[in-house]
Amino acid sequence: MFITQELLRKKRDGQELSREELAWFVAGITADTIPDYQVAAMLMAIYFRGMSQAELAAWADAMLRSGDILDLGHIRRPKVDKHSTGGVGDKISLPLAPAVAACGAAVPMVSGRGLGHTGGTLDKLESIPGFRVDLSAERFASQVDELGACLIGQTERIAPADRRLYALRDVTATVESVPLIASSIMSKKLAEGIDALVLDCKVGRGAFMKTADDARTLAGAIQVIGRAAGVPVTCVLSDMNAPIGETIGNALEVAESVAILRGEGPADTRELVVALGAEMLALAGIADGATDGERRIAASLDDGTALAIFRRMVKAQGGDPRVCDDPAAILPRAGAERTVAAETDGVITDIFADDLGLAGLCLGAGRTRKEDAVDPAVGIRLHHRVGDRVVRGEALATLHENGRGAERAHSLVTNAFVITTDGVPAPPPSRILEVIRS
Repeated sequence: MFITQELLRKKRDGQELSREELAWFVAGITADTIPDYQVAAMLMAIYFRGMSQAELAAWADAMLRSGDILDLGHIRRPKVDKHSTGGVGDKISLPLAPAVAACGAAVPMVSGRGLGHTGGTLDKLESIPGFRVDLSAERFASQVDELGACLIGQTERIAPADRRLYALRDVTATVESVPLIASSIMSKKLAEGIDALVLDCKVGRGAFMKTADDARTLAGAIQVIGRAAGVPVTCVLSDMNAPIGETIGNALEVAESVAILRGEGPADTRELVVALGAEMLALAGIADGATDGERRIAASLDDGTALAIFRRMVKAQGGDPRVCDDPAAILPRAGAERTVAAETDGVITDIFADDLGLAGLCLGAGRTRKEDAVDPAVGIRLHHRVGDRVVRGEALATLHENGRGAERAHSLVTNAFVITTDGVPAPPPSRILEVIRS
């Protein structure tokens, strides 16, 4: 038994808390025996004082053990997952999971809903008519075993301490704390019963981590927790200054994901799927390094095996599998479209992902509060990328809207495109900035 005030004083003064002290405190968070004001005080102390590697590993482990850990030990395939820190147009999980499964790994993916510019992975999947993300743990495990992939939402019993901490971090200005971010991510991912993890850490204007140094710091914290748990973690730093792919908005992003699974779609979306999938296969021991992994993932996209897994996954989770054949006929469609045109001749030298994300939010593609409803049909389709030459009046993007926020969104999208009159056309740079392996 410990005294809460003494633990707060120790952390405030920069002393290291023991594994036992941290476990006791997290247990009090879970049981709601420590009041919010003392939990908030601990969060602020961690924000300013940070955590040692030993504290970080112990705190994350206590959060993990605050709830259930899925038992997937009966699944013979190596179990590997991917987590993204989020970005504008980030639909990578949808084609990635079936592509990795098609190559022989198991992908037990517990995903979240979006808070901000667009919906999360669950919101995107639920734009497919009938698709269910609320499967039981037993059905989840069974599908992972049978198909190699299943995408569901966090249950009430996965890392329940994180739910309370997450809500308090949001109202105490401690969201940016790297130890708190890392432990939140890993407590939920380790609860999946995985053997390895790839972290896609977005960097840039449209990301939470604005600089590569910030992303490396988070990657280091994630890997500390992974090592302590015996789970290797590879961190991929990827560019998030411009939006990913051609679409922003839930149904639109599902359609783009299907295109990727058909061996088509935007080059940068495919690049991320192939690169992240390659690292997952390498960690799983299926691929002999990243180059071999890239070859395998690319082949699964081009020969239809990844699409076949996705089709089975959609059907197994109650969705309409015809989305794989004709997304436009199955997915919800907005009531109106509005073109955003170039206001001058020149070359697109930048596209501000954060402005486009805000435009999607104005249209109803995302939520500002967790209880907000998301409109699955609305969003933005981009017709040009960085490095393209355009002429005045040419369509830069199309807004898919249902009568909400269109004027504001139009202004934001117009201003998001930087067109330089003396710019030189060039292919966009690679999305992959750096790979940090354990």
